[in-house]
Amino acid sequence: MNRSSQIIDIIEKNPGIKFREIMRETGMKNGVLSYHTRKLEKIGVVKVERSPRQTRFYPPGVTNKESVLIRRLRQETPRQILLSLLDAELAFNKIVEKVKKSPSTVSTYLSQLSEDEIVEFKIIELKKVYRIKNKGIVQSAINKYHPTLIERSAESLADIFNSL
Repeated sequence: MNRSSQIIDIIEKNPGIKFREIMRETGMKNGVLSYHTRKLEKIGVVKVERSPRQTRFYPPGVTNKESVLIRRLRQETPRQILLSLLDAELAFNKIVEKVKKSPSTVSTYLSQLSEDEIVEFKIIELKKVYRIKNKGIVQSAINKYHPTLIERSAESLADIFNSL
């Protein structure tokens, strides 16, 4: 298998994978991987999402909405929140109990999920009750693009920093 095929295979199996994770998986050096990913992006075989601190790669058929959802599903705490909300609408304190994270961490991720228009809330008896806006899309993304365990430890560390 040539390098480009190897990269494409990894991206298809792990949509939303970060550049560094591809480096680890392939054993390629930064420059070599940069060359191949740029080449694959130019010919439209991979979709690249760049942000100030990270670059993520997706198969070309992934929509922008799906890429936002996949990015959140690749993070431990947002994934736990979404899986909890698939079952039922939950008040903030119940979400904190289910995901076993600090209230500030849960609040941060709920805000991000709300900004991404994945989760919404309503106020019932002076409590915010959260729910997934479109359970079908979330369930479909989970079934289609279930994140692998590759990033779990790295994302848990990111959760710690995001909650500070």
